[in-house]
Amino acid sequence: MSETRDLLFELGTEELPPKSLLTLSLALKGNVESGLARAALNFDDVVPYAAPRRLAVWVRGLATAQPDQTVERRGPALNAAYQPDGSPSKALEGFMKSCGATLEQLTTIETDKGAWIGFRQEVKGGRTEDLIPDILRQSLAALPIAKRMRWGAGTAEFVRPVHWIVLLFGSEVIEAEILSVPAGRVTYGHRFHHPDGLVLNEPGEYAEKLLEQGFVIADFETRKTRIRESAEATAVTVNGCAHIEADLLDEVASLVEWPVPILGGFDARYLSLPPEVLITTMQANQKYFPVKDKEGGLLPYFITFSNLDSRSPDTVRAGNERVVRPRLSDAEFFWNQDRKQTLESRVPDLAQITFQKTLGSLLDKTERVKNLAVSIAERLNTESAWVERASLLAKADLLSLMVGEFPELQGTMGRYYALAEGEPEEIAAAIEEQYLPKVSGGPLPRTGTGLMLALAEKIDTLTGIFSAGLIPTGDKDPYALRRAALGAIRILLEGELDLDLPELLDSALAQFPHPFDAETVHANVYDFILERLRGYCLERGVRHDEFEAVLAVRPGRLPDFDRRLKAVREFRRLAEAESLSAANKRIRNILRKAEEEVVANVDDHVLTETEEKHLLEAARQAKEDILPLLHERDYTAALCRLAQLRETVDAFFDSVMVMTEDAELRRNRLGLLAIVEGLFLNIADISKLQG
Repeated sequence: MSETRDLLFELGTEELPPKSLLTLSLALKGNVESGLARAALNFDDVVPYAAPRRLAVWVRGLATAQPDQTVERRGPALNAAYQPDGSPSKALEGFMKSCGATLEQLTTIETDKGAWIGFRQEVKGGRTEDLIPDILRQSLAALPIAKRMRWGAGTAEFVRPVHWIVLLFGSEVIEAEILSVPAGRVTYGHRFHHPDGLVLNEPGEYAEKLLEQGFVIADFETRKTRIRESAEATAVTVNGCAHIEADLLDEVASLVEWPVPILGGFDARYLSLPPEVLITTMQANQKYFPVKDKEGGLLPYFITFSNLDSRSPDTVRAGNERVVRPRLSDAEFFWNQDRKQTLESRVPDLAQITFQKTLGSLLDKTERVKNLAVSIAERLNTESAWVERASLLAKADLLSLMVGEFPELQGTMGRYYALAEGEPEEIAAAIEEQYLPKVSGGPLPRTGTGLMLALAEKIDTLTGIFSAGLIPTGDKDPYALRRAALGAIRILLEGELDLDLPELLDSALAQFPHPFDAETVHANVYDFILERLRGYCLERGVRHDEFEAVLAVRPGRLPDFDRRLKAVREFRRLAEAESLSAANKRIRNILRKAEEEVVANVDDHVLTETEEKHLLEAARQAKEDILPLLHERDYTAALCRLAQLRETVDAFFDSVMVMTEDAELRRNRLGLLAIVEGLFLNIADISKLQG
């Protein structure tokens, strides 16, 4: 077994961007693992560390050298390696020169394609300490940093200025310069509690020494746990529960190295504001954790985290209370002012806000969404008055002072203002639900009005942006069209809205006055949505070939698409499935290669063989049997009925030559195959199924 040691690499910096810290840490870990693997350096595992002023990795059980390797190079073919007099050819001389080899050191490599001149060389593995600096440089260069900066007079670039580097392999420092900083064994603790250096003797003591002497919790997850538990314990002191959202917890853990909880309070009169306003104010602006009572109502307290253990915690508390007070006062002012004007009275002013230069204003979008939402309600045989009203008011809160200050409250404030104006609860809820789902897997609208409005909103955005020629490319998707498409898919499927998607796209596209190729845009949008549908289905266990089988018949209603998928999944479990799938592939190939036009029609009197007559009779009976099943969309039962054709189909192919010389007979046999194929294509193209 090869010798191993532990490796520690720490990058000490100015405070790193809090919203990027965890991403940078995980990327550094992944890059180092990949770099070690490429270099054939074996290791046990990589432990990442991340704090506001440091990124580090502890590589445990790292081999001290690459394994020795036998490298075999292949040169010219044996028959081209020598001249007639037996001397080396030009090709062989060039090969020997490139290898630094003599004629005696060459070998012959025998392959099934002939014999070749070869050269085998034993290459001793490189030392780990010689390879690590470049691996680390490449790992840092590959980090996902949008904008790098320079500092001082040097040329090194990183997201923040670098002040120190630790690079230990076992107990020894690897002599190297990374980002223009020489490596050593000295790390630094908390900026105020322990600004002096801490000498590290070996990698394993890194986290413990920083914790016990440096007032730094280097492990991100440990620090997160400390923050969460401290917040929960602090909330209990006022008979409350800490309201902790995952994103804010990550951000706070990225802001502090030594988290110390501080309980603060605010005037209880602010509790009359919508709770989302208070929560957003505390979380977005101040990075505070709100406190709730046992029933989920807000209490007039918050929990913040100081990055040091202050000698005057009351002063820190008072300072935070002083800072949040004007924030809450502003929110109260916005709330009172906004309610002096109704949502409906704001709607005309949406004409002053551009949605997209080709697609017009937000008022234009409001009108389009309203028309589309009403048409959706009519298609679903649902009362349209509520969705028409909700669509009219949907964007009005964007003109409110509150949403101007807190854009993340769009829709939410619309709901509160609508309720304050006496609008029905379903209309108010739909105004908020138009933006759902906000994230992958997030909640869908709960109300029928909200489902229809959210769908209309997403379809209008998709068709509009595509018609303007702004199709997403690569990772660039400024209008979040992928999210909109997936949201529309989930609404149609999980909301069980039985709507014809192509018809819906046509209705949306018909509303745009600017010139564009409607047929091309329709096809592009539909394909874009179906690609998102593919991902949605595959994530839920649908096999690729099952999806392709249903996609081939292009069902326009997504709930219907889902029923067909389930039927295909059940069908493939049948004993007859493999044989019928193969037969359908054969039918498809025969029909594709046929030179004459194929019509799914047969003249009974032309057929001559018993097996083809039996197949025709069986196909006609199957068609009669599955018609009511197709009408009821019971595709599983329909495919099970079609599975009974297997023996008849197999017998046909065993006994009948389709491409006979007799043109009329050939035409009828092709028509018979087209009938059989058509039976399955009522549901899916099972020829797509693989073994």
